Amino acid sequence: MGSLWMLVAGLLFGCMGVFVKLGAAHFSHVELVFYRSFFGLLLVYGIMRQQRVGIATQQWRAHLWRSISGSVSLALFFYCITVLPLAAAVTLNYTAPLFLTLLTMLVFKDKFHMPLTIAIGLGFCGVVLLLHPTLQQDQLLPGLLGLISGFLAGVAYLNVRQLAMTGEPDARTVFYFSLTASLGSGVWMLFGPVHPITLPSLTILLGLGGAATLAQLAMTRAYRVGKTLVVGSLAYSTIVFASLFGMLLWNETLPLSSWLGMAFIIASGMLSLRLSPQHPSPKQ
Repeated sequence: MGSLWMLVAGLLFGCMGVFVKLGAAHFSHVELVFYRSFFGLLLVYGIMRQQRVGIATQQWRAHLWRSISGSVSLALFFYCITVLPLAAAVTLNYTAPLFLTLLTMLVFKDKFHMPLTIAIGLGFCGVVLLLHPTLQQDQLLPGLLGLISGFLAGVAYLNVRQLAMTGEPDARTVFYFSLTASLGSGVWMLFGPVHPITLPSLTILLGLGGAATLAQLAMTRAYRVGKTLVVGSLAYSTIVFASLFGMLLWNETLPLSSWLGMAFIIASGMLSLRLSPQHPSPKQ
C-alpha cells in the first residue's frame, strides 16, 4: 500500500504542470522557476533545522553538478510546459530514466544486454514518434529542449544516487538544488521584466509551490515505505494525469502517433527500471 503514495505524487506533479501553464499568463517561465524553487528552499531549510542537518558538506562538487543540471532541467521543463501540450512536455521530461540508465551503465561500467538495449531503443523510438507531429507545427526547438531537460534530469538523478552512496542526507541535497535554482533564476530575472504579483496570480503561485512541495513529500514517502520498482513504475502516472488535465482544461489533442510514442516511452522506462543493474547505497 505504501507504493500508492506515488499515485498521489503523480497527481500532484500533474497539478504542478497545470499551475505552470496557468502561471504563464502572468509570469515568465524563469519567474515561475524562481517562485517554485524559493518556496521549496524555505520548506527544506525548515526541515533541516528540525532534523538538525547542517549545511556544511564535503561533497560540494557533486552537489554543484546536481544543482546546476537540475536547475537547468527545471527551467527547460517549465518553458516547454508553457509552449507545448502539457502531456507532450511532461513525457519528454520523463525520458530522464532512459538517460539515467545509460549514464549509470557507463559510469559503473556495467555491460549492456539485449533486453535492456531493446527497452532503451523502444524509448527513443517513442521520442521520435512524439516529436514527429511537432515538426509540422514549428515546435521542433521546444521539443528538443524538452528532450534536453530529460537528459539533464537524468544527470541530476545520477548525481543524487552518487550523493546517497556517500551518505549525504536527502534534505541537504534538496537544499543545495533549491538554493542554486533560486539564485540562478533570481539573477536571470534581473535581465527581463519582473511582473507584479496580483491576487489571482498569487493564488497560482501558492498552488504551484504547494503542489510541487506536497508532490515531493508524497514521492519521498513512497520511496521510503513502498517497493522501489513499483514506485518507479507508478511515477509514470504523472503523464496520465497531465494528459487528462490537458484535454479537460485546454482541449489539447494529440495525433495517434504521439500517444503511441508516449506509450513507448512509459513502457521503456518501466522496463529499464527492472532490467538495469542495481547499485545500492551503503545504508542498504
